[in-house]
Amino acid sequence: METLIKEIGRIADSEGLEAFVVGGYVRDRLLKKPVKDFDVMVVGDGISFAEKVAAHFQIKTLVVYHNFGTAMLPMGESHDYQKIEFVGARRESYHAESRNPAVEPADLRSDLSRRDFTINALAMQINEKNYGVIIDLFNGKKDLDDSILRTPLNPDETFSDDPLRMMRAIRFASQLQFKIEEKTFQGIIKNASRISIISQERITDEFLKMLAGPKPSVGLQLLNDTGLLQHILPELASLNGVEQQQGFLHKDVFKHTLKVVDNISEMTEDIRLRFAALLHDIAKPRTKKFVEGIGWTFYGHEEVGSRMVKGIGKKFKLPNDFYLYVSKIVKLHMRPIQLVDEGVTDSAIRRLIFDGGENIDELLTLCRADITSGNKERAKKHLANFEHVLQRVREVEEKDRLRAFQPPIRGDEIMALFDLAPGKKVGMLKKMIEEAILDGIIPNEYQAAYDYLMQHKDEILSSDKMPGVKN
Repeated sequence: METLIKEIGRIADSEGLEAFVVGGYVRDRLLKKPVKDFDVMVVGDGISFAEKVAAHFQIKTLVVYHNFGTAMLPMGESHDYQKIEFVGARRESYHAESRNPAVEPADLRSDLSRRDFTINALAMQINEKNYGVIIDLFNGKKDLDDSILRTPLNPDETFSDDPLRMMRAIRFASQLQFKIEEKTFQGIIKNASRISIISQERITDEFLKMLAGPKPSVGLQLLNDTGLLQHILPELASLNGVEQQQGFLHKDVFKHTLKVVDNISEMTEDIRLRFAALLHDIAKPRTKKFVEGIGWTFYGHEEVGSRMVKGIGKKFKLPNDFYLYVSKIVKLHMRPIQLVDEGVTDSAIRRLIFDGGENIDELLTLCRADITSGNKERAKKHLANFEHVLQRVREVEEKDRLRAFQPPIRGDEIMALFDLAPGKKVGMLKKMIEEAILDGIIPNEYQAAYDYLMQHKDEILSSDKMPGVKN
């Protein structure tokens, strides 16, 4: 990468341009962190310079964003780095209700001053004469040393120019374990409502990056404390607080959720499973009810929550398979521990494995992460119950071969056996076999399923109802 940067510097020299690498590359280099991509800024026309670089390296694919005055040069999979961003020194700002910035050329100081934080307002000269010289106009190196996040200009101006920077402040604070300087923090509180002008795609991208960090609770708590969460994900903000009635308290569901997200983040980097942990109790405020002599209940919160997830997923513009996965995990997250009270029978375990399907391991991971009680004895009991369920799942799964379960007799074979067209009867016959296996009446084997089908087929073929279903 160093060799490539020097070569780009020589191209800039030949064009008579001042050139710098800026932002994250300089920050991470000073932090001695690995760098994958880098941005090049020239005092002049960034797109024209990108075209010169592409021609020099004989790369034909150059992605140009004329509205923003930027270009992206993909370097291909043969390089450790994937892409180079090019831009001319510029200033940009958002008008009161606009989601798109107004961009105009500027000098180096103006460009660096309009960046989000002092630690990202660092530039390294790459022209041969001054190669490696760091330009630090806003004391970014000191803020790096002090682990401080601060805006180069007045926070109101910085956050008004691009309100997404408020989320970036929280994401950096969470990922880098930096503290947000007080004036900058108050600026986020003051401007929180401005986040509404930012496109949902950009908000979602920042939110998921924060959730992917080593300890997401730091960022989530900051989103809550600054008021941003109320605008981004009000359903999560509504989990805050504890209510008392007749001496009965319910736990603060927001604090519990943060613990669960941190727990699961120690177990997996799967962002979908982390999102499921974040939303697993999302319906508790809607299902909360005080029952005389029992206390607070949240009956059905997993079902209601599963439906809420779909709405949140669409709002966040997540892929369908992403939010449907999360919806499924949320719907099932109570099942493993409920088996302790209902009886950990083979049949109950089979149904859990069948309903969890290929996601049974992730479901059990969330179940384990959901044990957060501060009472040591209660936590010990819950862990013992979980381990018992986990052991029974392993035993039944090994015995019955139920992972990614499919009935031994397929629908097309049933249609051929009984000369049936695709339709309700075929589904009922398949369901009959499935239920018999899950209830332990027959083993998960072809011959047993075939024999059972032939013995009980008339119960379906002569009726429109499953056996045992009352009128």
